[in-house]
Amino acid sequence: MVELQILSKILTTGNYSILEDNYITSEYFEGTEFENEFQFVREHYEKYGNVPDKATFLRQFPEIEFVEVTESDRYLVDTIREEFLFRKYAPVLQQAAKLAKKDANAGVEYMLSAMKDLQPNYSLTGIDLIADATQRLEHYKERVEHQDDWYFSSGFPELDNVIHGIQRGEELMIIYARTNQGKSWVLEKMITHIWKQGFNVGYVSPEMGADSIGYRFDTLYKGFSNKDLMWGNKDLALDEYEKYIEELKQQKSKFIVATPLDFGNKITVSKLRNFVKQYKLEALAIDGITYLTDERGRRNDNKTTSLTNISEDLMTLSVELGIPILVVVQANRGGVVDGESDKNPGLETIRDSDGISHNASKVISLRQKDDSLMMCVEKQRNGKVNIRVKYLWNINIGEFIPVSNDETETKEEKAERRERKKAKGKDVF
Repeated sequence: MVELQILSKILTTGNYSILEDNYITSEYFEGTEFENEFQFVREHYEKYGNVPDKATFLRQFPEIEFVEVTESDRYLVDTIREEFLFRKYAPVLQQAAKLAKKDANAGVEYMLSAMKDLQPNYSLTGIDLIADATQRLEHYKERVEHQDDWYFSSGFPELDNVIHGIQRGEELMIIYARTNQGKSWVLEKMITHIWKQGFNVGYVSPEMGADSIGYRFDTLYKGFSNKDLMWGNKDLALDEYEKYIEELKQQKSKFIVATPLDFGNKITVSKLRNFVKQYKLEALAIDGITYLTDERGRRNDNKTTSLTNISEDLMTLSVELGIPILVVVQANRGGVVDGESDKNPGLETIRDSDGISHNASKVISLRQKDDSLMMCVEKQRNGKVNIRVKYLWNINIGEFIPVSNDETETKEEKAERRERKKAKGKDVF
């Protein structure tokens, strides 16, 4: 068995390089007869900087009989890689066959999602920051001369002053708050604004159908009363709405809405990848991370592990496809703050996983207070945090008017806010 050959060679020669130079890690020995023996050798090497001698090793594993090894390192490495790949591949093939008996599509889908984990990676690549410094210079010049090629406006200019917009790649933006604080509205306003800039966008809506999302779009884009649209009120100017619909149909950019049914009631990152590619989307919004299924999940994984995996995979997808991904996340009960407080829920209140905020490039918290909406930049990789922007929000017509914080708000602004509060009421759509 090749595992015993490799252990024998390491312990006989005292040379660990056959593993280090060929990226043979502990997972290559997991589930084999010699898993514990390798673990002992690895821990000894990492702690003391040398391979244990035979006497030390045999005190722990007296039943082991070393073998003489005459094979080359290349043969040993190729063989352990092949056996490792087979151990990973066999159960996947068996599971795919089992699923295919009931549903061929499910079997193929499972195989495709598992393939990325089966791809062997036997070498590491990197960028030489010294030799490749010219590349950074060229990218900087491109950013200076073509800002629009690197960032989208979020639709909230005051927020953009803080976060410099939404980066067009390597961007996982998390929007979180407690229930009924406006997360979905803010998400749709941002993705609608990207659409207005002439780009194809996608919106994954686990809770609302296409009509509800469409009516919100009409409100955010052209200010139609959301109440009139949703309730079928006759107060809406039908002629004006019909004219708007005909003009809208002339637009070339796509706004694609998908629900769980469109993903076979199982939304995965692999399916999202295909969704983006199929419609050539340039930005993706997901209204609820908890509705996604973890493709890397194991039977005993808890919710925290699953959501950490999903958020990590979404960031990887953003980097791979070069598009921003905007995701809504629920804050837990710790996100409830006193009604008189100006504080937004902190990062620690993100439900089920701090891994979500860890993987995110930007995190924005939301909180409604009276008739205003407070946004707080809780995290961003390239800028200040704990910066708040405040808006008067008329939810019925999708209007967001920036205002000063309470400490600097003028008398006129306070009076306007009070009047808007009386007219607005407590409607939520």
